[in-house]
This record gives sequence, C-alpha cells and structure tokens, in this order.
Amino acid sequence: MTRRYHNKRGREETPALDITTFLNLMVVLIPFLLISAVFSRVTIMELSVPTSAGGSASNSPNFAIEVIVRKAGLEIANGSSVEAAIPKKDDQYDMRMLSEMLMRLKAQFPEKEDATVLMEPEIEYDYLIQIIDAVRGAELQMEGSEEVQKTVLFPDISIGDAP
Repeated sequence: MTRRYHNKRGREETPALDITTFLNLMVVLIPFLLISAVFSRVTIMELSVPTSAGGSASNSPNFAIEVIVRKAGLEIANGSSVEAAIPKKDDQYDMRMLSEMLMRLKAQFPEKEDATVLMEPEIEYDYLIQIIDAVRGAELQMEGSEEVQKTVLFPDISIGDAP
C-alpha cells in the first residue's frame, strides 16, 4: 500500500514557479532606483595634527600660520600671538577678508606651504570646510575681464582645537 502511494506521489508534476509579478516589480523598481540614485564624487584630503608652533617673530623662517575659528569671528595668528582679528559680518564669517589676509601672508612668505586651522568646540562643520577651502586657495578676478584665476595659498593644512 505504501508503495502505490509513493509511486502516485512521485508522478505528479511540481507546479511551475510564477515569477511574472516579481519581474513586473523589477521592471518598475530598477529604473526608479537608477534615476533617483545620487552620483557623488568622494574626495579625500590628507590632514595632520598640528605640531608645536615655533616662531615668535613674524620675519623668522619658522613663522606658523594659524587660522583660529571662534564664535565671535576669525583670528590669524603666527604661532604665539594674534596678528589679525576678523569679526563676523551679519552673523557669518567674512571669508573675503580672510582670503585677502591670507594672500598678503602668501606674498610675504611665498615658500610657506602649510597652515593650521584651529576651531572652538560647537562650531558647525560647514564652517570648517569653508575655511579650509579659503586657506587652501583663493579665486582672483582679473581686472577688465570676467575670467577667474585660482591661486594656491597653503595646501598643507593641519586641523585642531583652538586654545
């Protein structure tokens, strides 16, 4: 008796797998995901921890450029004393003035390639990125033309906490 039941069961065909609805879902879902995907370029910047500042006189070869980001504004220091203070304008950091000051420093020290950005706690990350961009380079508009020229200022940047 068990043999008849076993033979009868083995002869039945297994039902075909119906994947039509799944394929319909994929036909709609794949183009939607491809269209809505965000294609971004990831850039990695090598930053280092600041070393101890050495120079005390602004004409010494050990002159250290430090941009200190405070809640009240920006400060440019030479490693031991504050050279210039840039207050906030309309509750925003004055990036234009920062670029001008850094271009003057680059003119005084053309061989200088490194700078340090020091930030107080609880300052937004977006400001760090804006200031790093301003320290790395500036955009100059040529007189009498609409052409913009990019100038490299201090590409080697160290970051840390403000004193």
